[in-house]
Amino acid sequence: MFNVRRVNIKQRLEDQFDQFVRELEDIVRIPSVSSASFDQSEVERCAKHVASRFESLGLETQILRALRPDGTDGAPAVVAKTPRIEGAPTVLLYAHHDVQPGGDPDKWTGSPFEPQIRDGRLYGRGSSDDGAGIVVHLGSLSLLSDQLPVNVTVYIEGEEEVGSPSFENFLTKYHKQLEADYIIVTDSDNWKPGKPALTSSLRGVIDATVTVRMTDHAMHSGMWGGPVLDSITAASHLISTFHNDAGEVAIAGLGGSKSADVVYDEAEFRAEAGLLEGVRIAGSGDLASRMWTQPAVSIIGLDATSVAHSSNTIWPETKFKVSVRTVPGTDGREAMAALERHIMENRPFGAVVEFEAGEIGPGYQADLEAGAAKIAHEALSQAWGVPSVNIGVGGSIPFISTFQEQFPGAQVIVTGVEDPLTNAHSENESQDLNDLKNAILAEALMLQKFAEKA
Repeated sequence: MFNVRRVNIKQRLEDQFDQFVRELEDIVRIPSVSSASFDQSEVERCAKHVASRFESLGLETQILRALRPDGTDGAPAVVAKTPRIEGAPTVLLYAHHDVQPGGDPDKWTGSPFEPQIRDGRLYGRGSSDDGAGIVVHLGSLSLLSDQLPVNVTVYIEGEEEVGSPSFENFLTKYHKQLEADYIIVTDSDNWKPGKPALTSSLRGVIDATVTVRMTDHAMHSGMWGGPVLDSITAASHLISTFHNDAGEVAIAGLGGSKSADVVYDEAEFRAEAGLLEGVRIAGSGDLASRMWTQPAVSIIGLDATSVAHSSNTIWPETKFKVSVRTVPGTDGREAMAALERHIMENRPFGAVVEFEAGEIGPGYQADLEAGAAKIAHEALSQAWGVPSVNIGVGGSIPFISTFQEQFPGAQVIVTGVEDPLTNAHSENESQDLNDLKNAILAEALMLQKFAEKA
């Protein structure tokens, strides 16, 4: 066991929390939108600001970047290191400083990049995803300060919201600087406000573009309609085979589990999802499992004639894009093969169908028996004062698998400060401030406990 000197971090948290909130407000004010159509100088400005905050805590700080697959420079990332403690474990703390665009300003109660506090929540773009993650790292290091018992490397990425295109090259280029015994990713969710969670699984993602052709040219629907179906109808027949009448995914070979560790109240789900009155919930099994451990299929794009430009014409070709959220632990290549096989075996009316495979993003399955997971649950439960739970997340964070591949000896923990009311990527994004306070305390406790177990 590495010698750990205890400090009264709870009292320090009470004394410093207002400053941590101000840190979050300062981050929200920088429109660090990483999408190429926005001003990238703001991304640079945010990286410099974040670097200065870690530097003020005594960390050796750099702004680094790596090449994207197309050969262009990736966005600036902050890498900061604490002074070396011989014999102590090393912990890598991850978050990202880039954000989504503000969206429609008329749908915000305030301004997207001017923080407001209302009813215990701080509103603004990036307030939770992932400015709060940055502040958790700043806060935990500030609480422990000169009594920090582990080596810490901070890695604040600058392009997560556009798919982390330079991430793999970054880990390769700076591999030695980023090596760690533990990796804490602070970019996920809690179960509910006031109810902490460890993210135990993430679904993967695959997508494909499908083209359905019926004739070699457009035709008059009155002259030829009847024996000849239009391509939109044929594509609709094909799409309808992706689910059965209960709304369960009907593509063989995708796997899945119908059980979850928590009970998701149906009324809460309907309200949080914004389901219209009378709309039935699809699928079967535990409601949470339908979002976390079962596959999901969505049509995310369709090229067809618009209503405004419609005519009495049988259109010869329709194209659509299908996205599949794959079960944690599923091989994405096998899932892609299963999707292609299903589509080709269900070609309606002998239609000519072309299948173009797209993205393959891996899922994530935590080792809940590992020491890091147990330490995380201890710290989360202690900080919040209620037992933490395991949750899945239906979305995908493919870079977590990249962490596991490049640092196979490290134990990865995925936590977060978001909740079902956060509205990440949407208007009126917000962060529960009490959960932010507890998350800072939980991470500080984790760092202490890692040293104790060393």
